[in-house]
Amino acid sequence: METATLITFIVYLVGMLAIGLVAYKMTSNLSDYVLGGRRLGGSVAALSAGASDMSSWLLLGLPGAMYAGGMSEIWLAVGLAVGAYLNWQFIASRLRMYTEIAGDSITLPDFFENRFNDTSKVLRIVSALVILVFFAFYTSSGLVGGAILFESSFGLSYTSALWIGAAVIISYTFLGGFLAVSWTDFAQGILMFLALIIVPVVAIMEMGGWNDTVQRVGEIDPAYLDVFAGTSAIGIISLLAWGLGYFGQPHIVARFMAVKSKAEIPKARLVGMSWMVFALFGAIFTGFVGIAYFAGAPLENSETVFIDFTQILFNPVVSGFLLAAILAAIMSTIDSQLLVSSSALTEDFYKALFRKNASQKELVLVGRLGVVAIALFAIFLAYNPESSVLELVGYAWAGFGAAFGPVVILALFWKRMTKWGALAGMIVGGATVMLWGFLPETFALAALYELVPGFIFAWIAVYVVSLASGAPEKTVTDTFDKFKESL
Repeated sequence: METATLITFIVYLVGMLAIGLVAYKMTSNLSDYVLGGRRLGGSVAALSAGASDMSSWLLLGLPGAMYAGGMSEIWLAVGLAVGAYLNWQFIASRLRMYTEIAGDSITLPDFFENRFNDTSKVLRIVSALVILVFFAFYTSSGLVGGAILFESSFGLSYTSALWIGAAVIISYTFLGGFLAVSWTDFAQGILMFLALIIVPVVAIMEMGGWNDTVQRVGEIDPAYLDVFAGTSAIGIISLLAWGLGYFGQPHIVARFMAVKSKAEIPKARLVGMSWMVFALFGAIFTGFVGIAYFAGAPLENSETVFIDFTQILFNPVVSGFLLAAILAAIMSTIDSQLLVSSSALTEDFYKALFRKNASQKELVLVGRLGVVAIALFAIFLAYNPESSVLELVGYAWAGFGAAFGPVVILALFWKRMTKWGALAGMIVGGATVMLWGFLPETFALAALYELVPGFIFAWIAVYVVSLASGAPEKTVTDTFDKFKESL
């Protein structure tokens, strides 16, 4: 790699660490560390949610899928855009209000416990376990993405790349907590947005324009232009179903909880959805034009198509910033996941079970140590260089979507829901995702994305068990009524 590219890359990393140090000065208690003291502006919340959502798969996995499969992969982007909009429209305001009314809850397990007045701690413990299990896979997917980036760009070994990327991310998440994560996500979101507009536009211009690009792709294989090519009804449903996952992603709904007021939500929704739609189109076009551009020398790893474009089409300084955008995508997701996992360990295990009277200083220290411990475990999971970014993300996305999605939706909309219904939904949804992959291939629905059955079965479990377990306590229904009035 050129020296100028490397210098640009380092300048970016130093900037992210500087943000972490500033946020460190503003973090004095656990609420600050985990939720930024609920003082996030709408635009920052929106780009932070988008950047933490659209991990390395947006610049590596999705362009790679488009490069390998053509326009038939577009259904994934459609499903995500619809799911994200519904999440902002119907969940954001309600969750922001209810988490504050229900005991000023600062984590999702905290909210579940307070929403259902669960003195047994079972909801908190089970939901925290779900977070730790599936975030281990999710975080490791980002580390795999980082390794692909450093391997392709710097010529480093896979193992060295894992440790270098992880060291930077752990540093600023350890220091600044939620504020560092949100502010860096804001900066990273802008960088990702610019990269996903610049790269496909320049690549298409190099090919002679959009019409020439489409013609070249069609000449290689007409199937690349067909949105239904090589897929099936189950395949399309599986890709569209990614949108269902949004309702249960702890690192995304945490942004809803942290917005400073309900009035900021409409602005956040507009900013967030605009960013997302343009970013998705950029990723799609990057992979699509790559089919034509690299036709003479096909890529060994389809997930490097964006990286290869940055190195071929741009001067070293611009290339450095574009490569930094990939690292930004990786970092902005991993930091959020580490923080949510850390808060699960701190708030939902350490404080709830062992040290109820722990000081704020002690809790923040435990949270920071938790970030390091979880990151080390994720590095261990990411040690396999054959891992696919998109596959790891898909599994974790399904786990959260199925275990938490129906529970979050019904908790916000259904007064009659009970804690036993919530518990059943989490267990059934999470277990379905874990077990679905073991179904024999001869089973007709074995190829269906595990999020679909997991979401459906969890929804049914919440409904049936809630009705079978008796009416919720009066304090629970009274709080729900207070929440409805606040809306």
